Amino acid sequence: MSRARDLPAGGFRIELEFERVRVSCPDCGVRMESLDWLAHNPRYTARYARHVGALCRKMTVKDVARSERLHHTTVKDLDKRSMAEQLRRHPMPATAAIGVDEIAIRKGHEYRVVVSDLIRQRPIWFGGWGRKQTDLERFFAAYGVRRCQRIQVAVMDMWKPFREATRLHAPNAEIVFDKFHILRHLNDALDAVRRSEYARVQGDTRRFIKGNRYTLLSHRENLDLDGRKALKTLLAANRRLNTAYLLKESFGQLWGYEREGWARRFFENWKSGLRWQRLECQRSCNNPQMWSMNSPHPLTEGGMRWNLTIARRQRSYRPR
Repeated sequence: MSRARDLPAGGFRIELEFERVRVSCPDCGVRMESLDWLAHNPRYTARYARHVGALCRKMTVKDVARSERLHHTTVKDLDKRSMAEQLRRHPMPATAAIGVDEIAIRKGHEYRVVVSDLIRQRPIWFGGWGRKQTDLERFFAAYGVRRCQRIQVAVMDMWKPFREATRLHAPNAEIVFDKFHILRHLNDALDAVRRSEYARVQGDTRRFIKGNRYTLLSHRENLDLDGRKALKTLLAANRRLNTAYLLKESFGQLWGYEREGWARRFFENWKSGLRWQRLECQRSCNNPQMWSMNSPHPLTEGGMRWNLTIARRQRSYRPR
């Protein structure tokens, strides 16, 4: 007599008892009867395994184990089987727009690559052993040549190995740098101006710059009253920092344009105002793909919600 745990009812734990035929075959050896309503682990029914997998999407493995009174390794195994079944039912779809990003799964610069379908707004591939060109090429190999040819837009950060892999395997795709990483480079350039100004000025003028790094790099709407007063005093005391700050803030208008011609004109005017300031970001901003806004969704920075969820679960399921 075999026993398998099933879904609870009325607050009671339910276990099913049933007979399972065991056959001794002279050619194949001893074989057990296959029952489609049982999970891969025969101690649980398939619907109970799906129930545990659904709980793991909302709760941690530890919480699910405590709630269902299971060992945490059993919960992990059922969750893995549930995710494998979901992948079987929902294979990688053909899409015209992808987003590429990497996440750190542990300390020590160990990364995994996440590729998202921007049209359906969900991740479709997670793998690799770092963030090298060969890691992203593993996705394109699994995706297939025909579907790679149909990719029209690839949104990513400015990491060169990702660009090279995309150009090699998806030649029809237009590479678009996402807004988050572009603004991060502008913040780095503004911080470089702040450091150079602190080294250039002397005397009491330094006190306006010292200790105001995060005040200068934060969005004005995120500052409290004291932070806004400190920012106003800093910009009034140093003309170069004021100019660099205005250039950085005005660049955000680029994503408000709906026509490429107007966006290109704004970008060229912005660069002309940047040249005389000699900011380090001028070299990074020289690529016209940097300001392209034709992707269907504002992607990778929004997709980080998916990536962080995957990263939290990956820490429990990393291979040993």
